Amino acid sequence: MGTSEVLYAGVADSPLDVAQAMAAAESPECGAVVTFSGVVRNHDGGEAVSALGYSAHPSAGRVITEVAADIAAKYDGVRIWVAHRIGSLQIGDPALVAAVASAHRAEAFAAASELVDTVKERVPVWKEQHFADGRTEWVGIGQ
Repeated sequence: MGTSEVLYAGVADSPLDVAQAMAAAESPECGAVVTFSGVVRNHDGGEAVSALGYSAHPSAGRVITEVAADIAAKYDGVRIWVAHRIGSLQIGDPALVAAVASAHRAEAFAAASELVDTVKERVPVWKEQHFADGRTEWVGIGQ
């Protein structure tokens, strides 16, 4: 298929849509599109969670763009779309959405897995968990 392409990489304060990411990544040259939607769940560590709030460092947009470019450089012929949500999210809302397309499934799965793991490791985004009992807890994602 040739060179890789980053279609979108960013931090968004509006809802994310995995179908939109998939549609953007699809191409007639690609036989595989792998999507990931990391959604807010209703529990953490055995405790009920009612909602989350995500905050980002001003560099988060630049860092997620760098991560996507690094993955695109590593895997030949991939098409990448990735976004991390910030702001208030409810149970079931997507917090991280990614789509990776390639000619073959092995490259799409490998690139998507590494993309998601690297976003979570490097992008300076933090979440504030709101527990059902009224407590809150900050959890670091990235550095």
